Amino acid sequence: MNPPSLLQIVERLEGLAGKLPSRIRKAVLSELTPLKQLFLQQRPPRFLFTGSSRIPLTRIIHGLFAPGDSTQTRDLPLRVSRWHNVSLSERGTISILDAREADDSASIQVRDELKFQSADVVFFLEEEQTTPELEKWKVDDLITYLVWNNASAGDAKIIGIITPPTGQPIVSAATEINATRLKSVLRSSPMLREHILEVLSLSLARGAEPVEVLSREAQKLMSILARELPNQARMEMIRISQDVEGQRELAQALIKSTTAICAAIGAQPIPLADLPILTTLQLIMVAGIMYVSGCERSLRAAAEFIGALGANVGAAMLLREGTRVILKFFPGWGNVVCGLMAGTGTYAIGRAASVFFIEGVSLPDARRIYLAGRKMRERPALPASERIDKAHAKTD
Repeated sequence: MNPPSLLQIVERLEGLAGKLPSRIRKAVLSELTPLKQLFLQQRPPRFLFTGSSRIPLTRIIHGLFAPGDSTQTRDLPLRVSRWHNVSLSERGTISILDAREADDSASIQVRDELKFQSADVVFFLEEEQTTPELEKWKVDDLITYLVWNNASAGDAKIIGIITPPTGQPIVSAATEINATRLKSVLRSSPMLREHILEVLSLSLARGAEPVEVLSREAQKLMSILARELPNQARMEMIRISQDVEGQRELAQALIKSTTAICAAIGAQPIPLADLPILTTLQLIMVAGIMYVSGCERSLRAAAEFIGALGANVGAAMLLREGTRVILKFFPGWGNVVCGLMAGTGTYAIGRAASVFFIEGVSLPDARRIYLAGRKMRERPALPASERIDKAHAKTD
């Protein structure tokens, strides 16, 4: 299923949530917002390049985002003074704008492009041997671009990249000194200080430094981007970086929000009316986790996975409705218990999907984790993760 179709489903859920009691309506809608941003409104992250470095744009993209896969940058224009989408194999897409050597006319074009679409991150690329005069000039350009960018409702962050001269390896001591100096220069400007994320040292010339050094710094960069980008761009960045920790974090955010919504809806005294809502939310949750891991997003595949867990949605809901009939003699508490049952079942499904698609555990192990989670109905759903992990360890 494509994102627009999923978005329509969630928008319908928003309409249904509007009919819930006022005391929980706001909480449910607040959980739906990050779900829409992360999984249904995602877009390519937008990167603006500036600074004194004259390294070809193809090598910059290859070194920062596509190590080991240079074929994806062969068709990239030499200069990109307009927003340009670059597809990185099947992992995702980034949008780039190169303002490093912009003259007066090109600067006007950059300004118009930033007015049209603001950048998420500005990369300030500087070579180790840059003169103080050139550095000051480029820092002034950086301030100008940041002002233009943030004037159009943007809030770009800055990442400094120090590169050694072409063909030379990174020398740890000299590189650390240069990185500290550049960070000090950037922080000395009140306009830039609050926007600086990090200054890193990367060799963007092919074969110029040991693989382990490049991988360590590149991994740090990917972690920063996955953490600091706006919600709408984080999903694409996680797929590009293939960072397992980032995948876990996004999957947990999806599980948390979906569980909270299902628990709130399940606690309402509307027998059977919430069945399609809960079922749809659980399918969207599993499809989202699949997409985070790099798989195709499909509600059909999500339904097949839930079925393989042994999660018979219809039977589970009928059991919950039977429980409601009994618990109606206990006003207040009965609804709370029903809500916890709906939330715990949702969390168990999400946790099983996460360990299967992201952690790589076998389907039988994922099924055991799901069943262990279903038995924890007397506890709130969200804090159950540690107990599920312990139960999984015992089964091994």
